[in-house]
Amino acid sequence: MEPVKGRRETIVFISVSPNPPKSQTSAPRAHPVHPPATPPVRVRSLSTPLLWRFYESLLRIRLSEQRISRLYPTDKIQSPIHLSTGQEAVSVGVCQALRKGDHVYGTYRGHGLYLALGGGLKGFFAEMFAKTHGCSHGKGGSMHLVAPEVGLMGCSAIVASMIPVATGDALAASIQGSSRVIVAFFGDGAVDAGVFYESVNFALLKKLPILFVLENNGYAVHSKVAERHSRTDLHRVLAGVGLRGRRLEGNDVRQVYGAAQEALRSVRQGAGPLLLELTTYRWQEHVGPQSDIDGSYRRPGEKARALRRDPLGICRHALLERGATSRRLDALCARTESEIDRAVAFAEKSPFPGVGQLLRGVYR
Repeated sequence: MEPVKGRRETIVFISVSPNPPKSQTSAPRAHPVHPPATPPVRVRSLSTPLLWRFYESLLRIRLSEQRISRLYPTDKIQSPIHLSTGQEAVSVGVCQALRKGDHVYGTYRGHGLYLALGGGLKGFFAEMFAKTHGCSHGKGGSMHLVAPEVGLMGCSAIVASMIPVATGDALAASIQGSSRVIVAFFGDGAVDAGVFYESVNFALLKKLPILFVLENNGYAVHSKVAERHSRTDLHRVLAGVGLRGRRLEGNDVRQVYGAAQEALRSVRQGAGPLLLELTTYRWQEHVGPQSDIDGSYRRPGEKARALRRDPLGICRHALLERGATSRRLDALCARTESEIDRAVAFAEKSPFPGVGQLLRGVYR
């Protein structure tokens, strides 16, 4: 596949074999800033159509965010942006395992969640442009995406702020006798927040139907996990307060999907709160469209090793092993780019919210 070019850098889709030849095994398979993950989940044989669905969703997120990177310098997007490039398998793997009616809460790095849940591209780009046809009616921008129709109940720019909200939703589900499961996504930085432990403790006391998904990309902005925690296997730290869970690499969408299926099944059966710690890597700067403002906080060779575990490359390789052709994969890329073209054109033509919409959605 041809590289997809951004403003200053080229991000490529890397085909990676799950079992590389010996000449390629010098780099560690797990993310270099994390200790080893627990053994892989035994995933039942996934159908080829399901793998295609995974790949289509991964591709839509990657290409959408690359388009945002190119648009951002034009000032058409006024909101700060936090891209999830390199982390797409976490959103896709978990969201594909959900049922209709489940609720998801995310962070300011929420583009992947919105798109993985099935949010429309037109509403997505209109929100980036702060237009009234955006999913948050032009009031949320990149960091505050909301789409209850697909199960995304909200994202927030405040670290850890959606975790207690998600816990409250889980309490409501429990009181109502609802079958829905609540999923709270958060980064490793949120584990430093007191409200996270308060929420976990409450969820354990009430045995609430909630899955905590720790999207561990190794950094809270520029601070390494090891600089903030004496133990970097955070799921074991949380086991100390009684939260059961597991840790695995979050770049293989098949493994994420399998782990999410198992966890969600247990929560639905009344097991109470569970945790998935999914290790991954943020390819770009913490906030903004570029590779990094200052990459000196990253360890030498770290990003290059992470690129070898490209979530799209892994899924693409799996499809090629099942007989997919590069031509068909490239055609899907072209169709997705065309869909994004139409969504951007729609966003550009959409109106800004009027004064009459100022208080729309405000609780009174």
